[in-house]
Amino acid sequence: MRTIDESTGGQGDAATSEDRAGTGPRRTAAPRSTAARSTAPRSTAAGATATRGTATSEAGRSAPAPRSGRAGRAARAGMPMLHLSAPSPSGGLPGARPSVPAQASTGVADLLRGPLRQGTVLLSAPSALYVTVPTPSGPEVVGVLTSDAARLPLGCILFRTSNGRPLVSAPSGTPATVGGGRLVVGDLTVSAAAWWDPRPKLPTARPALLPEGVRELRAALYGEGVPHSTFVLPGLAGGPSGPLAALRGAVRRADLDAALRTATRLIGEGPGLTPVGDDVLAGTTAGLVLLGHPAAERFGSGVTGLAAGRTTELSRALLRHAAAGRVTGEYAAVLRAMVGDGPLVPAIRALLGGGSTSGRALALGLCTAIDLVERTSRPR
Repeated sequence: MRTIDESTGGQGDAATSEDRAGTGPRRTAAPRSTAARSTAPRSTAAGATATRGTATSEAGRSAPAPRSGRAGRAARAGMPMLHLSAPSPSGGLPGARPSVPAQASTGVADLLRGPLRQGTVLLSAPSALYVTVPTPSGPEVVGVLTSDAARLPLGCILFRTSNGRPLVSAPSGTPATVGGGRLVVGDLTVSAAAWWDPRPKLPTARPALLPEGVRELRAALYGEGVPHSTFVLPGLAGGPSGPLAALRGAVRRADLDAALRTATRLIGEGPGLTPVGDDVLAGTTAGLVLLGHPAAERFGSGVTGLAAGRTTELSRALLRHAAAGRVTGEYAAVLRAMVGDGPLVPAIRALLGGGSTSGRALALGLCTAIDLVERTSRPR
């Protein structure tokens, strides 16, 4: 889809009217005699009545050529001229702002296309702007992201990279407006010029993953030949009593209920807008949904229910997207590559390099989901 906010301002029509006027009958009118012109004194009164922007004075003398560029034929013939204002980048609408185009996630299409709603800024940074918006079903979050930021499933991706400065000077709590195809914060207006789908297209509802692809992901995450039990993430307690150890035990037993109980120890654990424990659960939830685990919906509902009041608004929104199979662009690329659609190694590298811990935590969640699906479908 494309949005068009530009206006010609009528300048094309003005040029055509000049040509038509310059070739009309008034061009052939008999010129005034020299005597007639000499009897028209250049009085102060006559000069005072000649206003700026008109083509003739009271004495009948032709006005100077238009200030902008070369004079047209109409001006040279002494025809009256009307100076048109330059086109407005916002379409000439009163109070309208220039619009910055973005590629918006279909995960926030209802919010962007819906009626105008008032929201507030959660965070404004050089590569991201997050806005929370109250809705009848609860608060939703929509992001504006530069093209080099992690491609979150709630994001409107700009067609430029970060330049080191905040996208807009707007501290947390600044009013924002979302709806009608746009997001407005301060002097920044972002419009949905195109759409992208954060739910990856896979061959079937229960796709078969390439064994070598799964091995490649595990080796890149855990390390070649390194026991999984030694894997740790900053912000989460390690050791045999930690939540990651409990999650590994639930996976070994293919016990999804135990894994859900472990979620109570992961939700909200870790610093930042998206705590590392939430990222692990988002990766696990989305993996179960996209790989067709029979209890994926129940697990997703349990996790999103636990998130209420336990974590940040942004993280809670991302968990809801994960329960619908909507993931980051980097996560989706890895999953597609593991069914043979695209190169795997650069996709894994991009996922693991996302954020200080988020990429590795999402990858751990995906590995957890793969293990749960394999052990659940394995004959006993």
